[in-house]
Amino acid sequence: MNYVPQPMDTSDVKLAEELNELIEQMAKNVHEVWAQGRISQGWTYGPERSDTLKTHPCLVPYEDLPEEEKDYDRNTALGTLKLIVKSGFRISKE
Repeated sequence: MNYVPQPMDTSDVKLAEELNELIEQMAKNVHEVWAQGRISQGWTYGPERSDTLKTHPCLVPYEDLPEEEKDYDRNTALGTLKLIVKSGFRISKE
């Protein structure tokens, strides 16, 4: 397999500061969706990840995640918002 990922280049997109709150809300939701999916597959919290036992240390509330894990979710949110803007859409709060 010679799959070569080609994500859209969004490095030129600058988001407004007021979107930082939205990024954090989206990051939390990304984690919640992921955790809900894992739990529905029978996974539970465990101090170490085990695919055999279906345990994962990140099955905790977003607020209790290590910053490294929160950053992963924030980057997902940030990338999504940048793609939306790059695609010509506007983000505004009513």
